[in-house]
Amino acid sequence: MPTHKALTLTAAALTLTLTLTACGEGNGTDDNTFTYGLLYPQSGSLAFLAPPQIAAVEYAISEINAAGGILGTEVPPPREADEAGDSARANEAANTLVSSGVNAVIGAAASAMTQASYDTITSSRTVQCSGTNTSPELSNIDDGGYYFRTAPSDLLAGPVLARQIIDDGHNDIAVIARADDYGTGYLNAVQAELTAMGANVTITETYDPDATNFGAVISSVATVNPDAVTLISFQEGTQLMAALLESGIESQFYLTDGLNDPELGTTLGAASSDAINGTTGVAPSADNPEFNDGLRQFDPELEVFQFAPQVFDCVTAVALAAESAGSTAPADYVEHLPEISRPNGTECSTFEECRDLLDQNQSIDYQGTSGDIDFDDNGDPTSATFEIFHFGPDGYEILDYVEYTTG
Repeated sequence: MPTHKALTLTAAALTLTLTLTACGEGNGTDDNTFTYGLLYPQSGSLAFLAPPQIAAVEYAISEINAAGGILGTEVPPPREADEAGDSARANEAANTLVSSGVNAVIGAAASAMTQASYDTITSSRTVQCSGTNTSPELSNIDDGGYYFRTAPSDLLAGPVLARQIIDDGHNDIAVIARADDYGTGYLNAVQAELTAMGANVTITETYDPDATNFGAVISSVATVNPDAVTLISFQEGTQLMAALLESGIESQFYLTDGLNDPELGTTLGAASSDAINGTTGVAPSADNPEFNDGLRQFDPELEVFQFAPQVFDCVTAVALAAESAGSTAPADYVEHLPEISRPNGTECSTFEECRDLLDQNQSIDYQGTSGDIDFDDNGDPTSATFEIFHFGPDGYEILDYVEYTTG
């Protein structure tokens, strides 16, 4: 087994780790209890994604337990760790989860946080599955086959956004992105599709996500005077968008999942709320009202549902792989993860239904709440559903759902 990276723990975390190790709950080697670790943004720029992450994990576990648990044993609540939007803290949190002996890690939420922590997780031969990572760079990481994701790569999302821009009649487009794996990967995918469709990409700009002054970006956009501006960012993008609006730029805005927030107008400020009318965006989603209703009943206070279906599918897919392998040990069940969603299997859509088919020695094709997953050799889904979100006179709305596949 590869050596873990060095870990600096607080005294409390070290005590917890030693206690858990003493109890023999590591990776299912001493009992059949399957424990999930959840690496997600309790703080930082993506903290708004925390509620749907934890709700989706707990909802999936509740469905698994209602069906009898994994291999007949009830699944305990997930162990939680904060990725915090900081690479060092994300890696420390990942190390804490691995040291506690979880059977799988769900997360991280941000692609950059996974880049910072995946080696700690996968080198310990612990399965990692993210429902929110979209960076194309994660398709080719050296993870030993232990990293999976149910969220689509930006190589799928970029063309959907580009086609929406063209369908809306725009031809001169500026593309602005945060300077990280998420931003540059998405930018390249959008630019390639726009160019292939004959559009004029007037400018591409990247910016420091920690910047507080966006004067250079604003000047560049004003110089080329595009009829559409694509903004690929997280929450810091509200500052940039507000600055662009205040500068008098009248271009139509197109956004990505990082700014898929129904309260965007309020965040930008009362004076700017009407200015975002017509703003449109693309985000991974699921055309699945039944799932949304179920999650809403499970957590009535939940307001943001973004990526919840994909996170739910990570938890369920991992559980089905363990059932298929007849083992909670990641080294045993990891090879079964790609097999539980193959098109040549019998279609099933819940843990209980799929588990029962496995008990009958049938191969299965898990149809996730986010759509058909069908992991490829890199652990990526080969098809995905995207929502086209929009801000109009009546506020935030979903205009359409678009299916996209690499096939």
